[in-house]
Amino acid sequence: MAARSLSPLERDALREVASIGAGHAATALSQMTGSRIMIKVPEVALLPVERLHDLLGPASARVATVMMRVMGDFTGTTVVAADAEVAHTLCGMLLRRTALAGGDAFDPMEESTLKETGNILCSAYLNALSDFLGLMLLPSVPSFAVDSVESALNPSVLRAQGTHHPAFAVETAFRIEGSDLAQTAQFLLLPDLAALEVIFNAIQLAS
Repeated sequence: MAARSLSPLERDALREVASIGAGHAATALSQMTGSRIMIKVPEVALLPVERLHDLLGPASARVATVMMRVMGDFTGTTVVAADAEVAHTLCGMLLRRTALAGGDAFDPMEESTLKETGNILCSAYLNALSDFLGLMLLPSVPSFAVDSVESALNPSVLRAQGTHHPAFAVETAFRIEGSDLAQTAQFLLLPDLAALEVIFNAIQLAS
């Protein structure tokens, strides 16, 4: 199935599913940090895997990623990706401390925080999608990496079935209560190709 644009109906349905997941993730992160964390989903898109780098800047830009495999009634790959500087700032927000110096170096506390945040976000989004589809979807143990956009989002790394493999991109904005500044990451889901028909058929049935 070649990547295509989402129809208004499909975009609205998937944004609603993602917003439900974001609400659950915000609650979990608030409990984890002791601060009220709010998460919004400004945009949902469907892109071929070869275009995912457009979401995160130049090919050489440095990004922090938390990657998990999807298991259950269908398989796939999920990635939470953010510019490395944004990831440091997000850690400072969640840990309630001044963000450490930027660059590729993340201390063990930052790495653990990002992995746990990615796990919470992925689980919440997959649970919302599971409820919508009536399927069981589970994430694997998360892995953390810092690399260039080109390397991090390489189709082979994401286990894509070709460069045109469709991927859902969910823009995810984190904000702590009392601050107007949001830190934005991308949640990417690459379901296996057979699952795409299941997702779009469920949207049609729900409309």
